[in-house]
Amino acid sequence: MNTPNKLTILRIILVPVFMACMTAISKNTAFVTVSLIVFIIASITDSLDGYIARKKGLITDFGKLMDPLADKMLTTAAYLGLLSMGRASAWAVMLILTREFFVSGIRLVAAGNGTVIAASMWGKVKTVFQMISIIVAFLVMYPVCPEETGILITQILVWLSAIITVISGADYLMKNTSVFKGI
Repeated sequence: MNTPNKLTILRIILVPVFMACMTAISKNTAFVTVSLIVFIIASITDSLDGYIARKKGLITDFGKLMDPLADKMLTTAAYLGLLSMGRASAWAVMLILTREFFVSGIRLVAAGNGTVIAASMWGKVKTVFQMISIIVAFLVMYPVCPEETGILITQILVWLSAIITVISGADYLMKNTSVFKGI
């Protein structure tokens, strides 16, 4: 269990903490700040684990599999929270979740054949954009931004995330069609 893998596990542990903070936002707006801080810490672990793994040659099959799953858990929690607050479109969230399940399915089939599929460049772009857009979605919840404007900004960011996510999913499909041969 190396440092990058420990950071991935920390990110997974932070997901229910983040979700608990998000569900408390309606009762106490201070939880916007707490949710934002937990999300940023979890997002930083994503950057750190990949950087450390590549720099120190600590890339493992566990990391290749669990790092993207941890990212999906974190962003899915955020999108479901935004959806429950009425700040995200159900259609956009459904597109995002469908891609995530689809790519996870490709990875599971590949793993069953002894192949581990690492994150692609589009997958990394998707994750970074999602994390930044979620951070902005929390920032526009503060009273300095009128609520209608904050909701509109969040809706636009979630739809842009959905578009990038679909492109990323198409990229995975095109690059990994060999996974489906023999099924």
